[in-house]
Amino acid sequence: MITYFITISMDTITLGTLLAVLATSTILGGILSAVYVFTHKQTVYDSSFSMTLFLLPLVISIIVLLISDNLARAFSLAGVFTLVRFRTAIADSRDITYILSTVGIALSSAMGYIGLALIITAFISTILLILHFLKLDRDKTNHAKLKIIIPENLNYSNVFDDIFKKYVHSFQLQKVKTTDFGTMFELTYLIKLRLDVDQKAFLDELRVRNGNLSITLTSDYVSVVSEL
Repeated sequence: MITYFITISMDTITLGTLLAVLATSTILGGILSAVYVFTHKQTVYDSSFSMTLFLLPLVISIIVLLISDNLARAFSLAGVFTLVRFRTAIADSRDITYILSTVGIALSSAMGYIGLALIITAFISTILLILHFLKLDRDKTNHAKLKIIIPENLNYSNVFDDIFKKYVHSFQLQKVKTTDFGTMFELTYLIKLRLDVDQKAFLDELRVRNGNLSITLTSDYVSVVSEL
């Protein structure tokens, strides 16, 4: 029951309760932001997103406090949000977890359930850290996207099949397009590499076959699934 947690009365908002809510939202947002930075320190991440996580609970708490029980304000705010266009796409769908967490933290704080907000933050942070240390959030499928440029006189149908059978579990030709005014073909494969494969040896054999033209191997999930 929520009554077992530390709560403050929000029936009448005083300076003390306001500062308590804002301070709680800011501190807990900082904790969640620190967890995000820690779990992403070995990868490339958007530093502005970590700052957003830090400030988002504070902003949401202010909005909830201003709306309070006023239905007209709620509809007005909904109308304002319909006019806002968010142009920044979420590169990693896991980041949505952090955004939704900040919403839960902010709502708990703004409703006066300070203890509940603390427990939510602690529990979510613990789960995220466990997933990080156990590496359960890592992609272990070893999928990759391979782009190869070959000359037009080379039949691309089965030209690399013998090399693929040596280094990959599976492969599929996803796209073929001409380049350099039709003098070259660009082949895009979706492949699943064997574990502990020697990527340099793999690429060297491909370079021998395609005449040392451009080859791009991408293993990042977002890049793999994009433009296929």
